[in-house]
Amino acid sequence: MAKGFREKINQKNTENSGFGEHAPGRFINKNGLPNVNRKGVNVLTRFSWYHTMLELSTFRFLSYLVIAYILVNIIFALIYYLIGVEHLTGIDKSDPMNEFIDVFFFSSQTFTTVGYGRIAPVGFMASMVATFEAFLGLLTFAIATGLFYGRFSRPRAYLKFSDIALVAPFKEQTALMFRLAPYKNNALTDAEVIVSAAIEVMEKDIPKSHFYTLKTQLSKINSLALNWTVVHIIDEDSPFYGFGEEDFRNTDIEIIIHVRAFDEVFSNTVVQRSSYISGEIIYGAKFVPMYYPDSRNLSTVLDLDKINHYQKADLPALK
Repeated sequence: MAKGFREKINQKNTENSGFGEHAPGRFINKNGLPNVNRKGVNVLTRFSWYHTMLELSTFRFLSYLVIAYILVNIIFALIYYLIGVEHLTGIDKSDPMNEFIDVFFFSSQTFTTVGYGRIAPVGFMASMVATFEAFLGLLTFAIATGLFYGRFSRPRAYLKFSDIALVAPFKEQTALMFRLAPYKNNALTDAEVIVSAAIEVMEKDIPKSHFYTLKTQLSKINSLALNWTVVHIIDEDSPFYGFGEEDFRNTDIEIIIHVRAFDEVFSNTVVQRSSYISGEIIYGAKFVPMYYPDSRNLSTVLDLDKINHYQKADLPALK
């Protein structure tokens, strides 16, 4: 363990980090969510279905809606079929497969309250089931519309973080740095970053994580239009002072990132988190520029494909 860190073991940040003294794996996943699995309550209570549906990718969200729609109509089609197709007028009673297909499409028309009129329920049971299905369809589509609106209107930061952090030369010093950039055309202002480090040490043969707030060269910028390289200078006040390449490789480290900015369109504050663990920190490298002028020299091109591009670099000698 580096000498600089050993001298700081008893000087750790006493502020509550929100995490325990030790956790297996990382504290924050790459998607920004805490790496926590909750127990002690049932599954229905443990998960917020609204938050879950909002956080799903677009493909999975639409897939779940389509699958749920098909399953619901299959269930109601089976109910109608068990009641008897003779209680539904207009069905082609040629063979069971065609009968079930007609019942399925009647169910979908009832569920969406379209009702073309070719098939209609006859009798109390079939009419009751059709009435309940139409009522359930109205509720379901109201919920689906709310979810669509929530996903569409929810303000988000839309920030892309570099997959790696670097230990790089910076103004004749050594610094830990990573970078982030907006990947949509949203306008973010007053962007602020808070960087913390969780460093695991052994105390009486028990692993414990010490938490430090890392001072950054710039903690706030007025406008986040291009990429932002966040720099923590490794000086005497840094918990990484005296760390060499082996220390970064062999020490259990997690850099926790918290970014907050103001979205001008929504007039709301947006937040995004990420983290880097020891295996994602590259020692002795520097980022290459990821923006350049366009061919006519009239605007700036931000090339997000280059957010992880770096080159090897020599670091100043450790003092």
